[in-house]
Amino acid sequence: MSKKVSMTLFTLLAVALLVGACGGGEPASQPTASAPAAAPPASAGSATITGTVVYANGDPDQPIRMDADPVCAGLHDESVHTEQVVGDEGVLGNVFVYVKSGLTGSYPPPSESKLLDQVGCQYFPHVSGIQVGQTLVIRNSDPTLHNVHALPQKNQEFNQGQPFQGMELERAFDQPEVMVRFKCDVHPWMGSYTGVLDHPFYAVSAADGSFSIANVPAGAYTLEAWHETLGTRTLDVTVDEGATVEADWQFGE
Repeated sequence: MSKKVSMTLFTLLAVALLVGACGGGEPASQPTASAPAAAPPASAGSATITGTVVYANGDPDQPIRMDADPVCAGLHDESVHTEQVVGDEGVLGNVFVYVKSGLTGSYPPPSESKLLDQVGCQYFPHVSGIQVGQTLVIRNSDPTLHNVHALPQKNQEFNQGQPFQGMELERAFDQPEVMVRFKCDVHPWMGSYTGVLDHPFYAVSAADGSFSIANVPAGAYTLEAWHETLGTRTLDVTVDEGATVEADWQFGE
């Protein structure tokens, strides 16, 4: 190869490398429209909403017959009732109380998961809450077949068998929804309800009817109380930083 040809090839190679280094040969990328800014994370407050839920018309609990599955029946020494809990003096448990409206900002889901267990052929807890995006662990602690059938209206339905004791599955919801019902197609008496929210300000009334929602920011809110057979009630409250606000509920009026 002649010296002249070698120099020409060298020159062409140098030009090609220079063009590549400068980004030549590709069209310039066009600017893209930015997505709408997400709501800023909200800081926790220091107020507390507390109260008691009562029921005026007796006890809605009913006995459960588990004879259809001898394994389930054998897991209980005493009779089992539905969990629409009414205690002494008409206090009402398993009521889901939450801030329905009035909040601003965003509340990322916590890293801790929630557990929905199947014990004694019943779901525990019977009523619960979870945030959008938070992991729900569903466990079968019984030595018999269960299937977990979630029946949401806004989120994705799922139905999965758990034939062995100790089996677990994980799910998360991507839309707020009050409430998501769970059932077991094998044992028709089994049921559970979960409120899915985009914030952490909720509680479930205990067997004595009491509930408490902590770390609420100051503001004016609409609360809602939900019960699986008695429906809902709403209440408007205004809370100040560091204050405790009483929000009592009565069903069956």
